[in-house]
Amino acid sequence: MSTTPFEKITTTLDGLFELQPIVRGDSRGSFVKIFHADTFAELGLATDFKEEYFSTSIKNVLRGLHFQTPPADHVKLVTCIEGAVKDVAVDLRKNSATFGKHFMIELSAEKSNMLYIPKGLAHGFLTLTERATMLYNVTTVYSPANDKGILWSSCGIDWQCDTPILSDRDKIHPTFAEFDSPF
Repeated sequence: MSTTPFEKITTTLDGLFELQPIVRGDSRGSFVKIFHADTFAELGLATDFKEEYFSTSIKNVLRGLHFQTPPADHVKLVTCIEGAVKDVAVDLRKNSATFGKHFMIELSAEKSNMLYIPKGLAHGFLTLTERATMLYNVTTVYSPANDKGILWSSCGIDWQCDTPILSDRDKIHPTFAEFDSPF
């Protein structure tokens, strides 16, 4: 059995990685390490998380696409600890070769996989199961003045859900075309 706690998997967006931790299981259930400072440092990933929080959502809830602008922009580590979600990151970095492109992955409690999201990417997800719980770690403290979003339906993402359940805020974000990226 490997002693490295995570496999770092490259995605189509620069700096965005899927992390697959080792899942240790026995007759009692399972144990999953979702963060290890030394390993993250060895993998070149930020380790200076300032906040950790979770959200719960029912099926077809779509949260996003969210981010914080500079100077409160942050790296985000997300994982689904109950149920499953369609997780999406959109590149908002103007000088990036993948500006405006998105990456989609299923995160689930069963897979125990995570998404490591660098600064300059918007994040969102759609709940696929009756209930899902998402756990977030971020490298900056929440700043209401820097809390922004772009409209979920404006980035060419095939959510495979025509009528998601949205917050009032997520219904009125500017479109990607209207957004002037500070990244």
